[in-house]
Amino acid sequence: MSQQTRLLAALTRGAQAAQHAEPVPSPCRNVCRMDAASGYCEGCLRTIEEIAGWSGSDDAAKRGIWSLLPQRAARLAANAATRSHGNHPE
Repeated sequence: MSQQTRLLAALTRGAQAAQHAEPVPSPCRNVCRMDAASGYCEGCLRTIEEIAGWSGSDDAAKRGIWSLLPQRAARLAANAATRSHGNHPE
């Protein structure tokens, strides 16, 4: 299983759990490196703005961010798969 696939699975499980959790947990995975190409943290796929504003956000906003993370992971995994097969989207 690729790293992107594992991240997608973890973020999907976390996003589902976050919809019912109180307080809403942080998606931080203690990687904390921003990817220049995507603009996302390599560990949790949040933007720097989402990370910086997390502690001041209400539960609804946090759940909204959580709901975006599996979509981001799927998109990045698809892009990685395309690159690994030698296909370069135009």
